[in-house]
Amino acid sequence: MKSRPRRIYLNMCKSGKGLKIILITIVIISFVCGCMELFREKEKTETSLPFLETAQQLVMEPYLPGIRRMCEGSRRMSGDSFFLKGLLSQYPGLLFAWENGEESVTESDYDKIFLSEGSDEDHKGLPEEALDYGDDAMHLEKNLESAFLKENSSYLSAQEKEQEQEAEAEAEEVQEPTFTPVEEKSYRYQWEELSDYEALIKAFYAVDSTTVAGEELLRADALREKDMRIQGSADEPQILIYHTHSREYFSDSTPGDENSGILGAGEYLATLLREQYGYNVIHNTDCYDQERDYAYSNSLPAIEAVLEQYPSIEAVIDLHRDAMPEDRRLVTDIQGRPTAQFMFFNGLCRTKKGAIEQLENPYLADNLALSFQMQAACNEYYPGIARRIYLKAYRYNMHLCPKSLLIELGAQNNTEEEIRNACEPLAHVLDLVFGGTEPERQ
Repeated sequence: MKSRPRRIYLNMCKSGKGLKIILITIVIISFVCGCMELFREKEKTETSLPFLETAQQLVMEPYLPGIRRMCEGSRRMSGDSFFLKGLLSQYPGLLFAWENGEESVTESDYDKIFLSEGSDEDHKGLPEEALDYGDDAMHLEKNLESAFLKENSSYLSAQEKEQEQEAEAEAEEVQEPTFTPVEEKSYRYQWEELSDYEALIKAFYAVDSTTVAGEELLRADALREKDMRIQGSADEPQILIYHTHSREYFSDSTPGDENSGILGAGEYLATLLREQYGYNVIHNTDCYDQERDYAYSNSLPAIEAVLEQYPSIEAVIDLHRDAMPEDRRLVTDIQGRPTAQFMFFNGLCRTKKGAIEQLENPYLADNLALSFQMQAACNEYYPGIARRIYLKAYRYNMHLCPKSLLIELGAQNNTEEEIRNACEPLAHVLDLVFGGTEPERQ
C-alpha cells in the first residue's frame, strides 16, 4: 500500500505542479546556499556547514556550476561580484561586457577572452625537456649539455653551501668577471643541411601539442632572407619594451620594486640598448596583469596607443619570465658567469584544426623570421643560452608590429644576477639582428 506522502507526490507530478515546486525549491536552496557562503566569508571562518556542503553537492554542482565554482573561492565578494562571478563566470564574453560596457568591447577583446591567452601561455603542451637541446644539437659541444645538467643537479646542494660561500666572499675581495660581446662565431650553420622541414624543426623549434606549423610557414631560406634591420635613426623612439605580465619575479626579487623582477630586467635591457648600442628605447612599466587571464586584452589597447603616439617605433619586445619546477633551473655559463637561459615564443594563430579566423596577424611571417634570426645568432655566438623557439596556437598581441618578439627570460627560480647577466648577450644579439650584422648576407 502506498504511503500518503508518496500518493501526494504522484498526484502533484500528474497535475504539473510537482515540476514547478521542484524548480522553485532548487532556486530557493541555491539562493540560500549563496547567501550562507557570503556570510561565512564575511565572518572569515573556515568551518563548513553540513547542510551547505550537501546542498552544493546535490543541487549546485549539476544545476548551477558557476555558483558552485564561486563558492569554492576564498575571496570575499560583494553582491555585484556574487552575480558576476557566480552566474557569468561560465560566459567570459558576457562578463567582460558587463564589467566594461558595451561600447568598450571590441571584437579583438572578445577574441582574447574566449581564448584565455593570459592563462594559456602558462601551460605547455610539451614536456620541458622538449625545449632543450640534446647532445646531438649541431651548435653544442657534447660536453656543454652535460655541464648544463651538472649545473641544474647541483642547484640544491649549492643552496646548502650558500652561507659558507657568503662568509668566504666577505673575507676576501673577489673581482667579478665582466661581459664582453663576442666578435667571432663559435659555430656556423650549414644552411643547405636545413632545407628539409623536419631538419629545421629539429634544429630550432618546439611545437606545442595545440598547434601545427607546416612548411608554408617555416622555410630556412625565407626566414633568413627577411630584412629585420631597424631603418630609422635614433633621433626618435625605435624600440618599445613592455611586460604583459609585469608582476613576474625571480627568486631574490623584491615584490613591488620596479628595479626588481621582470620590470628591473626590462629597464636593464633598455639601458644596455641605449648606452652600449645607441638605440632609442621606450620602456613601458604599466601593469596589465591585475587579473592574469585578462593581461593580453588589457595590454592591447595600451600598446596600440603607444605605437600611435610614437609611429617611429619599429620593434616591440614583450619581456616575460618562464615558470619551471623548483628543482630545474634555466642557467648556463657564459664567460665564467652564471647566466639565465631564455626562449623566444611565437603564436601561430592556428590550432590543429586550422587558422583561427578571429585572430589575424598580417605580420606572422615577419614575427617568425625575427625569432628565427635571433635564435640562429644566439646559437652561433652564445651556444646554450637560448632554448628552442616555442610555437603555440594563439596570437599574444604579436600582430601589432612586424618586428615583434615575445621573450621568456629565465624563470621564477633564477636569481637577479643570472637575469642581468642574460640581458647583456641578449642585447648584443638584438643589435646583431637590428643592426644588420646577422644574418650574414651576400
